[in-house]
Amino acid sequence: MCRYLKDVLGDTLIPEKTENSNVEHPPPSRTQPLPGPNSLRRRSSQLPPPARSPPRHAPLREPGCCKRTMNIEDRKFSDSNEEEQETLLPFLEEEEKEDQAGQCSDMKECWREHQLDEELVDGGKMGNKVTSEGAGDKSESSIDELTTCQLRIKMLEKQLDYVDIEIQKEKEADNVAAMFRLQAAHRRLCTELEDEKDFELKIALTLKENMLEMWRIETEQGKYEVLHKQLQKDEEELESQYQEKAEARIRKEKIAALQAEENQLSRKKKEEEVQKEHEERHKKMLEEAKKNHEKAVCFLRKSMARIHEENAKEEVKTQEHMERRIQAVLSLKNSITSNREKLKALQAWNKAMAFEAKKEELKMREAILAEGGNVAKEIFLHKRLLQHEREKQAFREQQKSRKIEIVSRILQEKASICKQKNRQSCTKASKSGGKRKDSLLWRRKTWHYIEKTCEHPAGAISQLRCSPAEEQADGEKTAFVGDDVLCESVEDEKEKDKILAEPEFPGLWSQECDWHKVSNKDMDTKQLALSVMKKEISEKKMEEFQTTVSHKQIVSGHEPKGRTFYSKPSYIHFKDFDVGKIYKKKIVLTNASYSVNFCRLVGISEWLKDFISIQFEPPGKMSPGMSCEVGVTFKPAIDENLEGEVMFMAQTGSFSVPLKCTAKTCILCFSAIGVSIDVPVWVPNPNIDLKICMYDQLYQDCVVIQSRAKAPLRLKFEVCKELSKHMELLPKTGYIQAQSSFTVQLKFLPRHSLPQDAGSYFNEETSVLEVPVTILIADKTKQVNFTVHAIVTTYELEINPAEIDFGYCTIYEAVQTNVTLTNKSILPQEFGFVGLPEFVEIQPNDGFGVLLPLESLTLDIIFKANKAKEYSFELTCKSESNRRFKLSCRAVGVHPPLELSHSLVQFAATALNDVSTATLYVMNSHVSVNHFTHAVPRIGNGEVAPVGPTSFEFHVPEDCPVTVTPSVGTVLPGKKSLIQVSFRPTLSDQLIREEAARRLCRAAATGAEIQKKKKDEKRDGKKSNIPITRQQSSGQFVKDGSSKYLSSSSSSEQPESKEIKPDSEAYMAARAFLMRNFRGRFEKYIIPCFIASGDIDEKRGSENLTCSPYNTLYLELHCPAVAPSVVVTSDHGKNTVSFGDVAVGHTIIKQVTIQNISPEKLELGFSVLNPSGPFLLVRAVRILEPGENKALIISFSPNENKWFFEALDIRTAQKNLTLSITGRGVMPSIVCSVEEVLDMGYVLAREKTTFTFKIQNTSTLTLQYSIQLDSLSPTRSKDQQRLPSFLTSSLQRTEIVGTQNYSGLSVFSIFPTQGEIVAGKSQDFVVTFSPDHESLYYSDRLKVVLFGKKIAHVIQLKGAAREHPMFVEGGIPLDVPIESLAVTLPVSSQEALKEEPQEPVKSILLVLEHIEGENSLLPAKTELRVGAIQTAQFASKKNVEFSFDNLSLLQKKGFTVEFVKGTIDRGQVKCISVSWVPPADLDTTDPVIETALLTLKGDVKESYRILCMAKVVSACAPSN
Repeated sequence: MCRYLKDVLGDTLIPEKTENSNVEHPPPSRTQPLPGPNSLRRRSSQLPPPARSPPRHAPLREPGCCKRTMNIEDRKFSDSNEEEQETLLPFLEEEEKEDQAGQCSDMKECWREHQLDEELVDGGKMGNKVTSEGAGDKSESSIDELTTCQLRIKMLEKQLDYVDIEIQKEKEADNVAAMFRLQAAHRRLCTELEDEKDFELKIALTLKENMLEMWRIETEQGKYEVLHKQLQKDEEELESQYQEKAEARIRKEKIAALQAEENQLSRKKKEEEVQKEHEERHKKMLEEAKKNHEKAVCFLRKSMARIHEENAKEEVKTQEHMERRIQAVLSLKNSITSNREKLKALQAWNKAMAFEAKKEELKMREAILAEGGNVAKEIFLHKRLLQHEREKQAFREQQKSRKIEIVSRILQEKASICKQKNRQSCTKASKSGGKRKDSLLWRRKTWHYIEKTCEHPAGAISQLRCSPAEEQADGEKTAFVGDDVLCESVEDEKEKDKILAEPEFPGLWSQECDWHKVSNKDMDTKQLALSVMKKEISEKKMEEFQTTVSHKQIVSGHEPKGRTFYSKPSYIHFKDFDVGKIYKKKIVLTNASYSVNFCRLVGISEWLKDFISIQFEPPGKMSPGMSCEVGVTFKPAIDENLEGEVMFMAQTGSFSVPLKCTAKTCILCFSAIGVSIDVPVWVPNPNIDLKICMYDQLYQDCVVIQSRAKAPLRLKFEVCKELSKHMELLPKTGYIQAQSSFTVQLKFLPRHSLPQDAGSYFNEETSVLEVPVTILIADKTKQVNFTVHAIVTTYELEINPAEIDFGYCTIYEAVQTNVTLTNKSILPQEFGFVGLPEFVEIQPNDGFGVLLPLESLTLDIIFKANKAKEYSFELTCKSESNRRFKLSCRAVGVHPPLELSHSLVQFAATALNDVSTATLYVMNSHVSVNHFTHAVPRIGNGEVAPVGPTSFEFHVPEDCPVTVTPSVGTVLPGKKSLIQVSFRPTLSDQLIREEAARRLCRAAATGAEIQKKKKDEKRDGKKSNIPITRQQSSGQFVKDGSSKYLSSSSSSEQPESKEIKPDSEAYMAARAFLMRNFRGRFEKYIIPCFIASGDIDEKRGSENLTCSPYNTLYLELHCPAVAPSVVVTSDHGKNTVSFGDVAVGHTIIKQVTIQNISPEKLELGFSVLNPSGPFLLVRAVRILEPGENKALIISFSPNENKWFFEALDIRTAQKNLTLSITGRGVMPSIVCSVEEVLDMGYVLAREKTTFTFKIQNTSTLTLQYSIQLDSLSPTRSKDQQRLPSFLTSSLQRTEIVGTQNYSGLSVFSIFPTQGEIVAGKSQDFVVTFSPDHESLYYSDRLKVVLFGKKIAHVIQLKGAAREHPMFVEGGIPLDVPIESLAVTLPVSSQEALKEEPQEPVKSILLVLEHIEGENSLLPAKTELRVGAIQTAQFASKKNVEFSFDNLSLLQKKGFTVEFVKGTIDRGQVKCISVSWVPPADLDTTDPVIETALLTLKGDVKESYRILCMAKVVSACAPSN
């Protein structure tokens, strides 16, 4: 009840906050009624209303409103609360009873609403019935609210009656305060009663609507009952249909089951019949198999015997071939040593010659310097002269070789014609005669060509010079031919060794050697001609092969070395052919590479096409080890030796098979004379060849001894003492029967001491052993000797190094090292590493292979630790002789605390300046130190790493186009961190600088040559033949910054690449050239990731984290870079679009030109820029033809003062081009020397005055400004249509532009009006005030506008003009600030002096306020200012004089004037103080007003009425 009294009678109404009321309501308006007692009663009740039903008065007012402001009446009667409580006590007691009844009704209402909510929850089950019941509940609640509202209205009417009675009582008692309070309560109750009546009407309308809704629902429910009945009937019919269908389906299933049983029985019968037939066929097949097996066994035995025979023959051939190879290796070794000595001597000679050349050059420099000449120029000319001499000498040698070639061809033709005459028939001779005529004709042409060549002018030598690239190519070609000639010479020597056998006795052999030498001299020309011809043809073939694309094969990370196809035989040789016959041979080509390959025929040597034909069908793809056959047919037409090659092309490159055709040669016949000795015993095979033997192996052979004696003989076999430990004959003694044979077993067991024991019988270089064995015959002085030959070799395989230390290896990586396996034997040996542990891998071929004699093979030993521990193991290499060779290995396994989700990242082919991105994770799976349940991080057998946050750092090498983000971080246990790896290929800066330097050097040399030619032409008096455009281009290049390189061009020295700046044109041109000619590259990078225990944030600022190098993880990156499809051609090819500094709110547009440098048509796509960002792609390009240029348009509109950056991806089908767009939004700011108001002061009419102020640009960009005056505004005419400001109150006056000139010209002018202010600079502005008539209210407004949009500064311009050089200021002007539209002509000064004194021209009010109570002695003060205008117009006039009249009246009333009269100089202002002290008999209720007259005399006389008004005010009273 006390709260209600406070709400009704107090100053404000504060709602009580409850837990359910969280919404703050706005304060009610003045017309909003206060809440009634019932609403207050509801808020004071303990049971709040349900949350779903709003308060009843919600549509009309807000019962929970915020504070209500007090009016003055409520404030005055706030002290009479106690009296009101006493008067309203009976009323409050009745209200408490009604509150209790209201609480009960509210409880019933809440319970009814709760039941309604429960019914609404089950609304889906009740259907239409529930809907109607809900409508009924709504109507019931509306009825209850209506009755409650009516009761409330009655209660309010009772309260009004009661208040009226109380008002009458208080009026009779003349209690004004209580009466006003009751009247306020009466007004509130009336307002609330009206609100309740309105609420009653609304409830009545709501009740009617609810009733209508209920009736409508009942009608709809009646419609749906018919449909509900129909639905029940349909459901019953549907159920019966379902039952019928189920019965029909059951009948069909029974019929199908019977049919299935019948089919099963028939299938069983068929299976039994098939089984019987199968058994019968099986029996027949067994019988036939037995017969076939017997036949196969018979054939197999025959074929095995044949195979054994063939293997034996093949083995014999292999041994012979191996012997030949050994001899060839030895001879090659000797030739290599001799060549090395020659090469060393040649190198020493070259060094000596170079040293001599340097000495000569130094001497020349000193001589030139002594003469005062240009050293660089003279040395350059000297080098050019030497080069010219060398070229001249080379040309002469070339001419000689041509002569020799032509002569050799002629001689060759002569020899061939002679042979054809001698060996061919008459018919062939007739044909050859025609050829001879042709050859004679050809020979004549050749001699004619020789004559022309010999007469070649010397000056043509310089024209025949080749470019350095051609000289290099020629050098390569000659080297290629030289290798062929070397191979041919070796083969020729072998053939000669095979054909010719040296006789035992000298004789005709020496003569034949002399004859052979003579024939070689005759054939030198032929061989020279043949080699030159082969050189020309090989050059053609090389040109053809250069167009063929070959691919390298890399298997298991290794590239095969040597030839990928081997031929058997290694070369094709047609021996002793006859002209006219046909010869055929076959060769077998075998794929010796590590992967699938193919082979196709390219052709044969040009000079063999008339005689050789090839039969070859390409077999397609060939697996490793597969072979194919090639047929070669030779049809000789001339009796001459031919040499050439059959050329093939494989996937890995070209290869060839040598071909040789040798004609029949003369066989030398000779006779020998010797003396025979009669020995009773002889050895049919006096040379026992044990072939190749290995140490510690037993070799046996049988030696057969024949006897021609007629009686048995006793034989004794002796081996030299040096080899008695290694060789023996069993039996050592024996008897041989007459004219029979005796067999002795030879045993040879070479031991490792054989080289020391054998002495001279063993050659350590060739490993050849020759052992003489003696057969002693009893009772005979003669002895028989035979020799045992053997090549002794070792079986050792050498592994270097013998020990491997892999060091520390993590379980996430593999460590690779190389070992060299060398075969010390001259026999091929098979080897294999057996019993490898699971953590070791050997490549190639998993550690198995064959080593040729004395061959070395590099093997890759790959170790991958599977857990953290110390490893110590041995690898066993086993040879085919069952020898074992050990390789000791050790390593330390490391389990790092972190791991990478991917240790290998293979980027896609990325274009230059594009970005490819890959993601991976750094994971910390170390959550427990229990090593019994799982593997724990540790180094070897060391301590377990602690569980906790672990930090990592990726260390990217310098000059690596890879970025790792983040490169440093911390991973918590059981968590992982996302890592982003970006690959952005670019051209290296050094490469661009070198290319730029080369281009500058070439351009400088060209310019020097052009200038030299100009000088020569001027000297000779001839005109220049160089085109004008070329001269201009070279001259322009020199002007563009390359002049500093021209000085060095004379010395042919390249300019320093470090001197080239990245923003120079040469640098830009070199980068564009390299980018367009980029052919792609592939690079591998290994990025280490260091690991340390601990959190980086915790250690920051104190100490660095310590990391172990053994815990380092490695990330391998494969980075292929390709040439871009689209490049930027604008702005020197830069991929960065920089807008620079742009003012906030402004827009700048730039064009970026792109070009398609690919040979294909491109469809372009673009990434989406930030729609809320400042960058916008205004115009895009969708299609680019090959070589086409198009422009993109990009705009930049910053809205903040900060840097902006975005990337625009130009996407093609395979490659992307990224444009980096940057710009900075800058908020323009200025500082003005004048702040708000610029007062130009007083000036004579039709004169002017100026004032200069300064504006400084304090921002970082150049500002575009414009100065605007409101008097020149286009809206000025509209503003003049408004009411004059003096007709409105002073608060509503907003005019800024004051009095203006009659002439229409602006009274204020400024210069300059527009322009730019550079960042950090300032600009001076001159304001000119030039009025054309008198007025005290000249004014205007000046605006500084930046970029035509933003108003940066505003200055109020003021000024006053007088017709006469004097003025008075101060006080309150009593005239109108707007002048009349009528133009009045000014009165001249002479007329004004002649005329009589006029009325005062102006009235000035001076207000003085004396404060009472503070200090009565202090007077109230104000002042007037009287001034004289400085002007040249009245230079001869006197100064201005002033004087006051009627001062006696002022003094009577307490006013005092400081200066009564005085003189003012030109340009000076005099301040006159006026003070007031109230007289003693002053009535303070009325102000004191008195008038004085102020007279000014200058060129004219002017009077001013001074109204002095004074009053006394209290210290606490506010002044008006």
